[in-house]
Amino acid sequence: MRILLLASAFNSLTQRVFVELRDRGHPVAVELALGDDERLTAAVRRHAPDLVIAPMLTTAVPEAVWSAYCCLIVHPGPPGDRGPSSLDRAVQEGRGRWGVTVLQAVAEMDAGPVWASAGFGVPPDVGKSDLYRGELADAALRAVLLAVERFASGTYAPLTPPEHTWQPYLRQEERRIDWHHDPTDTVLRKLRAADSQPGVLDAFLGGEWYLHGGLPEYRLTGPPGELLATRHGAICRATTDGAVWIPELRPRRRPGEPATFKLPATTALGTALPTAPRQGRGELPEQPPTADSRNPTGGSYEDITYEEHGTVGHLRFRFPGGAMSTGQCRRLLDAYRHARTRPTDVVVLGGTRDFFSNGIHLNVIEAAPDPAAESLANIEAIDDLVEEILTTTDRLVIAALPGNAAAGGAMLALAADEVWCREGAVLNPHYRLMGLYGSEYWTYTLPRRVGPAAAERLTRDALPVGAHAARTLGLVDRVLGCGPGDFTAEVTRMADRLARSAGLSTRLGVKKAARERDEGVRPLRAHRAAELERMRAVFDDPAAPYHALRSAFVRKRRPDGTPEHLLMDFSNGG
Repeated sequence: MRILLLASAFNSLTQRVFVELRDRGHPVAVELALGDDERLTAAVRRHAPDLVIAPMLTTAVPEAVWSAYCCLIVHPGPPGDRGPSSLDRAVQEGRGRWGVTVLQAVAEMDAGPVWASAGFGVPPDVGKSDLYRGELADAALRAVLLAVERFASGTYAPLTPPEHTWQPYLRQEERRIDWHHDPTDTVLRKLRAADSQPGVLDAFLGGEWYLHGGLPEYRLTGPPGELLATRHGAICRATTDGAVWIPELRPRRRPGEPATFKLPATTALGTALPTAPRQGRGELPEQPPTADSRNPTGGSYEDITYEEHGTVGHLRFRFPGGAMSTGQCRRLLDAYRHARTRPTDVVVLGGTRDFFSNGIHLNVIEAAPDPAAESLANIEAIDDLVEEILTTTDRLVIAALPGNAAAGGAMLALAADEVWCREGAVLNPHYRLMGLYGSEYWTYTLPRRVGPAAAERLTRDALPVGAHAARTLGLVDRVLGCGPGDFTAEVTRMADRLARSAGLSTRLGVKKAARERDEGVRPLRAHRAAELERMRAVFDDPAAPYHALRSAFVRKRRPDGTPEHLLMDFSNGG
């Protein structure tokens, strides 16, 4: 069945629906809905699809489209829920369970017949964007596939939705934190309901900032609203009964100035950051990695932790948005080197939920005094990490992907001996959309896994790959069919079994021999030098597309039309 996806952006959920439908044999095309109804209507008519699906749409479908084609809208709320801030409200109100509805577009927003729905539990400590890419995306996929099956049958009659009151957009007045009255739980729910967008607007330290992300602090206290400490770019602020960590800030945009973007909180504050926050705590001292699985973080904010289960070391990292700055790459390299000193047979790299990695930190690069120099420093830092993994021959290394991986982050995973990913993960193993050739030793690891022809196609086409398709290609070794909340336990169980396997020592010998053989054919330093030569040429050229593409990406500029790599038609299978 020929399916056209309409979306306001080719975001994570749109990509998930795209890859899953294609993997099931449906020709799938994509058109972005960018506010020009006539242009969009003409595009839909040109495609002449059997079915239109809108996984993520922030504007109404033109009447000329929904009146001529069956158009199914994925709404992030249970049947009867209506309004543009459905998931935000569910998180801020502390709902324990929520849902997704696939409904048919009609004149009235969110009021059309229901083709399918699916529910999901809402973990109490998860932010909106993580929930959206995790539990909600899983439920949305179940509902979309059921709706497609029902539509294809030609016999299903969609249901009339239950009555429900329209819920308006969740404005900053409702999101605002009252630091002198809101307890920690309330502050965290407000922060988590706005973690990716739009953030929570607040005024402190002489400026106005959008706060992004929120994590609890268990030991520090102080006067409500006060800045207590900093750690790894995050700031800690006191609440009425505790404190919270805020990893990122975004300055409020001033009239006539360019759009602002998220940055590590201490970077965003810059000179506004006090040299010695209240109580003289300042930057909390670095805590050495611990092998104690009972308390890996020591009670304060950590974006990198290490713990051991038997002879398996778990090096976990989780950076906002999956981006890895120069400093984060260097700290992760230090932690990995520490893990290599431990008496383990297997090292597992990855977080517990959400992104694995999306590569270099474009926002930090954009804000740097010299973006070209920072680009190169960031690439060199992640290259150092990848090289350390590639040259580890005394133990097995597993990359565990709880969620999506892209660009250099996808190539970071390929440096491991095995790649395990949750079935909901989407991989984007390419750099072209940012105008880059790529590094992270991809010219060695990608062809080694999928072959030269597939490596060329993946990097040229620049399209997402679903978990099961990645397994077929050889990008991934194991696909874990579990929910986001079960991923860590499943990885721990599998890694323990691997560490106990009888053939482990033989496998390590084969691994070491293969690395020596490959080094003799073409040294790693030759791959790195060739990749960096291409990258430096781009970084040092002010007219290179990379610089404009980077700026547009971090400032979330809307494209003029559907990007070229998505302009597919049904005549070639979508």
